[in-house]
Amino acid sequence: MDLGLKGKVALVTAASRGLGRAVATELAREGARVMISSRDEETLSCTVGEIGEETGAEVAYFPADLCAAGDVQALVSHAEDRFGGVDILVNNTGGPPAGGFDDFGDEAWGEAFESILMSLVRAVRGVLPSMRNRGHGRIVNIASSSVKQPIEGLILSNTFRAGLVGLAKSLSLELAPYGILVNTLGPGRISTERSSSMDESAARTQGVSAEEVRGRVEAQIPLGRYGTAEELARVAAFLASPANGYVTGQAVLVDGGMVKAL
Repeated sequence: MDLGLKGKVALVTAASRGLGRAVATELAREGARVMISSRDEETLSCTVGEIGEETGAEVAYFPADLCAAGDVQALVSHAEDRFGGVDILVNNTGGPPAGGFDDFGDEAWGEAFESILMSLVRAVRGVLPSMRNRGHGRIVNIASSSVKQPIEGLILSNTFRAGLVGLAKSLSLELAPYGILVNTLGPGRISTERSSSMDESAARTQGVSAEEVRGRVEAQIPLGRYGTAEELARVAAFLASPANGYVTGQAVLVDGGMVKAL
């Protein structure tokens, strides 16, 4: 299936590794020109080279801290200067630390708010003029399956990922007249450094091995395994593409059937 991504310009945040990198790679494989960003310039440089070699696509990078308004503005400006505009924005951020309500003070709550919600607000604000001028656009936000079912021990993520879905739904209504579609992806247990870290943290708390924790989680997933970053990336690429012409305002889970909510 031709997704119609050839020549489109995509900006993917937090894309030097993990889910962001997988999405950037898939978009590049489909023919998009891709700008990636993270705070680690050395890793970014290596990632750009590897994605370019693997896909043959035009890939560039710009280091930015998504919690800094000036960095986000500079990132969008650099993407527009390099590629002439932005057709696709994929908002991805690292997850906040695990813990319960009593574990966090105001500073941690403020940092999670800046990282998950305000980074998205600033990135969307930056790309909207370009998308409106082009008369089309796709915004895909990578959140968590917690947008449908809270995850125990992740109160910061549960709170702000849910807010992200509310923001995305509101944006989908406001931006539909401009041909801009906005959707949210909710990854379940995907094999990444983040999921490994969560398993190891749970293992320490429970006094068991990380392998045992993973086995228990897999037993709760109807497909019986963790997903791959590439599986999520393929869904993201569709939502970000012209092939998606009528899906907007949705929170789509990629979780192997783990969440039981309707």
